[in-house]
Amino acid sequence: MPLTPLGTLYTLLVTGLLVAMPATAADPPALAPDDLAAAFTAAGFQQAADDRWIRCQEDPPTMSYMPGEAEITDLNSDGKPEAWIKESSLFCYGNTGSAFVLLTRESTGWRPLLDEVGMPLELDARHDGWPDIEVGGPGFGQFPVYRWNGHDYTLEK
Repeated sequence: MPLTPLGTLYTLLVTGLLVAMPATAADPPALAPDDLAAAFTAAGFQQAADDRWIRCQEDPPTMSYMPGEAEITDLNSDGKPEAWIKESSLFCYGNTGSAFVLLTRESTGWRPLLDEVGMPLELDARHDGWPDIEVGGPGFGQFPVYRWNGHDYTLEK
């Protein structure tokens, strides 16, 4: 039986195929394997023997674990890539279940800009071309918002 639009959305959410941050037209091309490995390393990940990128080693392993994955974007539309490096695990990250590192590539390599437990959400507000980032998690309270200060993301509220 074909899925309804709502059924399709549900399937995408359950399988983790729906990405919360939409891609923009200015997204840079995929990274070369060495550059991608450097981004994971700068985010504190290590490559396992099976080629998965791991930051938090579960002991014992659970079904909630999803190894590191990278999403390459151009957050501030300057033509240079930024990388969202994400990992999921209830064992490692509690009820939030995920953590991320936002990196930017500079002439000396990848530099972390924000390293948090939670789910990042790019907001409409921008400062020097960079979006404010809300870090969500479980619950209905007010979530922290990080703002670009010209060099790094700092806690706004």
